[in-house]
Amino acid sequence: MSEKNRVHHVYDGIEEEDNRLPNWWLAILFGTIVFAFGYWFVYETTQTLPSPLDEYEGERNALAAQQAKQAADSPLSNESIKSLVNDPATVEAGKKVFAGVCVSCHSAQGQGGIGPNLTDKYWLHGAEPMDIINAVENGFPDKGMEAWGARLGPEKVKQVAVFVESIRNTNVPGKAPQGEIIAAE
Repeated sequence: MSEKNRVHHVYDGIEEEDNRLPNWWLAILFGTIVFAFGYWFVYETTQTLPSPLDEYEGERNALAAQQAKQAADSPLSNESIKSLVNDPATVEAGKKVFAGVCVSCHSAQGQGGIGPNLTDKYWLHGAEPMDIINAVENGFPDKGMEAWGARLGPEKVKQVAVFVESIRNTNVPGKAPQGEIIAAE
């Protein structure tokens, strides 16, 4: 091809050339078109395979069933929560959930801020582990604590209760005591 044939258009001294696209670029373009057609045919037309949304829903339902089974297999009690305080993995998981959800009101070490101090021996709504679980699940809307049970799920609520139980009576200086004094165990 001569130089004259390659120039497609000239405007204000600017030459517009009609160059051929590189083969690698064309291969990617046509490969993408073929893949898109194949994807559309398999997932939208024939529906021979489950769609990604169906797979996601299935995995989510399986996880919900597994969590429900775990909750049913290990009924919560004051003793079961107190025994989990000796499990570093559960305490650490509870600390992570606490850091993500509870820190804004109870501060990083549980010493209180907007909410009460969780490290002293004074408690507003009972100090048993099941009282803590009830507080996290149902909250106290009249006092500004929202219910976290629906958002966190039973496993994370249990982990938070284990963490709060682990920091109980560590007496981190913070908010002034509130509630009734509960004897240390």
